[in-house]
Amino acid sequence: MARYNAKTVERKWQEAWETQQCFQVDTESEREKFYVLEMFPYPSGRIHMGHVRNYTLGDVVARYKKARGFNVLHPMGWDAFGMPAENAAIENKVHPAQWTKNNIATMKSGLKSMGLSYDWSRELATCDPSYFRHEQKMFLDFFAKGLAYRRESWVNWDPVDNTVLANEQVIDGCGWRSGAVIEKRKLPQWMLRITAYSDDLLDSLKRLDRWPDRVRLMQENWIGRSEGLRMWFDLADSRDDQGGGRDDRLEVFTTRHDTIFGATFCALAANHPLAEEIAADDPELAAFIAECNSMGTSEEAIERAEKKGYKTPLVAKHPFIEGYNLPVFVANFVLMEYGAGAIFGCPGHDQRDLDFARKYDLDVIPVIAPASIAASLGSTSDFTIADEAYLGDGVAINSQFLDGMTIADAKQEIAERMTASGNGEVTLTYRLRDWGISRQRYWGCPIPIIYCDECGAKPVPDDQLPVTLPEDVVLDTPGNPLEHHPTWKHVSCPQCGGKAVRETDTFDTFIESSWYFIRFACPHADGPIDYDAARYWLPVDQYIGGIEHAVLHLLYSRFFTRAMRDCGYVDFDEPFSGLLTQGMVCHQTYRDEAGNWLFPQQVREAEDGSFIHAESGASVTVGRSEKMSKSRKNVVDPEAIIDAFGADTARLFMLSDSPPERDLEWSETGIEGAWRYLNRLWRMVAEPALTLPPVDAAQPDSFSDAATASRRAIHRTISDTTGDLDRFHFNRAVARVRELSNDLTSLDNGSDDEAWVLREGLETLVRLIGPMTPHIAEELWHLLGHQTLLVNSPWPEADPAWLGDDTVTFALQVNGKLRGTVELAKDTDKQAAENAALADPAMIRAIDGKTIRRVIVVPNRIVNVVI
Repeated sequence: MARYNAKTVERKWQEAWETQQCFQVDTESEREKFYVLEMFPYPSGRIHMGHVRNYTLGDVVARYKKARGFNVLHPMGWDAFGMPAENAAIENKVHPAQWTKNNIATMKSGLKSMGLSYDWSRELATCDPSYFRHEQKMFLDFFAKGLAYRRESWVNWDPVDNTVLANEQVIDGCGWRSGAVIEKRKLPQWMLRITAYSDDLLDSLKRLDRWPDRVRLMQENWIGRSEGLRMWFDLADSRDDQGGGRDDRLEVFTTRHDTIFGATFCALAANHPLAEEIAADDPELAAFIAECNSMGTSEEAIERAEKKGYKTPLVAKHPFIEGYNLPVFVANFVLMEYGAGAIFGCPGHDQRDLDFARKYDLDVIPVIAPASIAASLGSTSDFTIADEAYLGDGVAINSQFLDGMTIADAKQEIAERMTASGNGEVTLTYRLRDWGISRQRYWGCPIPIIYCDECGAKPVPDDQLPVTLPEDVVLDTPGNPLEHHPTWKHVSCPQCGGKAVRETDTFDTFIESSWYFIRFACPHADGPIDYDAARYWLPVDQYIGGIEHAVLHLLYSRFFTRAMRDCGYVDFDEPFSGLLTQGMVCHQTYRDEAGNWLFPQQVREAEDGSFIHAESGASVTVGRSEKMSKSRKNVVDPEAIIDAFGADTARLFMLSDSPPERDLEWSETGIEGAWRYLNRLWRMVAEPALTLPPVDAAQPDSFSDAATASRRAIHRTISDTTGDLDRFHFNRAVARVRELSNDLTSLDNGSDDEAWVLREGLETLVRLIGPMTPHIAEELWHLLGHQTLLVNSPWPEADPAWLGDDTVTFALQVNGKLRGTVELAKDTDKQAAENAALADPAMIRAIDGKTIRRVIVVPNRIVNVVI
């Protein structure tokens, strides 16, 4: 028999599936639907191993659900706008549209080589006007409903890429792509009112019971609903010789008003109006504010940064301690976007405040102590804070009228007193801020707004949509190319007909990815949505993608779906019923003697077990395993693997190495092991150990012991593998299939019943592995004599009669201690089980002639003798 030829077989069945349109689907009200979707890719060029893993997982789910009888929607498209294409176009002197089109063609070819079961008739690209014209129309509907608006706001400005960046795109104070130091600017921005749905987005997380807990927690923390107290502090200016106050007050928001007696300073955000007022006459403060504005504002950046402040001449009067004034600083860890842009600092019970207090030699007053410690303190000064703030539960100390109260009671007492005096107000606040969607770049969807000096901001009329990008654009000059275009932006006002200009900002590309999954339900509809198609297909039953999208993309999509609902486009609010976040694909890293990164193919293992350069033989340093990345060169080309071993081998390795939610460690031995197994499976079917009966041969009347054992193994494997795939335990499913392969080798005596069972077993192997390695499975299905396509065949069903065992193992105990086991017939009666236990040699030795007081029999499990 010829060896398994992966290239020929995979090409053959990919063509067959495409010719017969096996994966094209339509709305069928009489069939239950299942919508499986992997997060669509940015067309960066060639596919990488992360793509292979992500899309293999989704394909297994799609093929499995198809075999289970569902009407499966499994589409693919391209998240095609964005800065990378524009930057690449500048670097390669090609138009972004052409660069994107070429990359899509390359990546589509790579994905097709994997045999993925996509309905390519639904393919879309977000840079296509046929897609984004609907997006522009939806934006105008949001605008009309008050969900989109324009205002000035502080933004992260990349002076090299000349665009606004989201907080998450600022790394160590620098732009994630340019590396330039980020500036803070106040610019007019288009915003989407995501905060209008804060409570709904938060409360509905409880219903997403098929989402990973950590993703729900990340979104909960990002929304950040907290009940607290707005407090107003009277202010004084230390420069006033008379010690006079000011007419204004300092507003802060706090969730820890129980710690007010531990307050030793107040701090303002760099862009707080008071900070700006003082900086107008204080060049040093102005410089400090500029320094703060060059720092990233993400949680991670603030945590890592050294806590710095600038002491202002202002002091805040403590609301409960007469004559006690708190110095007011401008601090780099206070955000204008949270609360009122000001805090009171309690160093004893907040780590940032503590770090700040230690740096500037401020008092640290503990005001909460564990109840057990507080009760035993000789004096409250005995409880001190060293390098870590106390964040636990406890009771109030050093707090006058609060002493001895719980945290909850202390909060209530302070809230009541502050409210009664007119200096406080209980309120809810959120960490979530409205979504700034303006980007100052060319390669994005134009925002469909026209500005007229007389009429203001006006929507582009529907009959003028889509607003498309000009093709004759100059990209290699600083600034927004659309802003500098000589003609494109100049238009007539749609209301008065006078001179007007277009909005030259383009949408944040998260807009495109916030509704593409809905467009897949009706990609050729004249309007944005075919309501009936969306109602049938949506929500997505299983969404698959990386954990790095846990907050922004997933949260924005949840908001966008609600906004579309409220504008009449859809009748549901949650876009993704189930979510699977797969881990990364990792590989060891290598450096040469000069510290340069090396590709894995540049390295080989020497005879002594060390690693050397494949060409020069020079010593190579092996680093830790990390996520595959071009920068560290620890990448493996999927197309090279597919060319050498076939797509099924790559797919099998991706599934078998580790659970999908964990990182996968790439290894050459692992890929070779997957290849060897597929060849073994090929030989088992192509050269069976027994002559197989014809397809659909009648079942024998009886089975030998070996055939019986194999039949039980077959049906247990069907049952267990089905459960594994339902729970996304793909690695376990692979292990069970391989175990069944081993079990079938016991069928070797040539009897008719064993030959019949061998056929059943081989067909089961092929059907179970079909979603995982579809090409070889299809070929083996036909080698077994079937004329239909395996991809259109139903999933095997386990026969309950063959799932049980005829015998069970009883544990034999004396006084509850295990002394041995015995195999007995299932459902053996109690007396027979007792007799068997008492006759067992191990039990006879353990009883050793002692008087038996009682025998306890637990059916099918235990015989316990009490002596």
